[in-house]
Amino acid sequence: MQMGGAKPGDRTMIDALAPAARAWHDALTAGQHGLQAFDAALQAARHGADETTRMKPRLGRASYLGDRAVGIPDGGAVAVVRWLEGIRAGL
Repeated sequence: MQMGGAKPGDRTMIDALAPAARAWHDALTAGQHGLQAFDAALQAARHGADETTRMKPRLGRASYLGDRAVGIPDGGAVAVVRWLEGIRAGL
């Protein structure tokens, strides 16, 4: 986030990554085992990616679309979910 300047709410992959990282940390802190924590992170990433459908893009190529991007999930956020789903399938 420091390098690219993206933050939650900018409609980027950070909108899936940040909640996933938070959920992972919170689940482990609460004593959940690895798979439970990973599932919590995956669920949070899915929710974050879904939320991007209601956001106007502020950074990246999608920002050129403005309001036309609303209603479509951010590609980077969806990619994060797909990566996590692939990792989960391998666990």
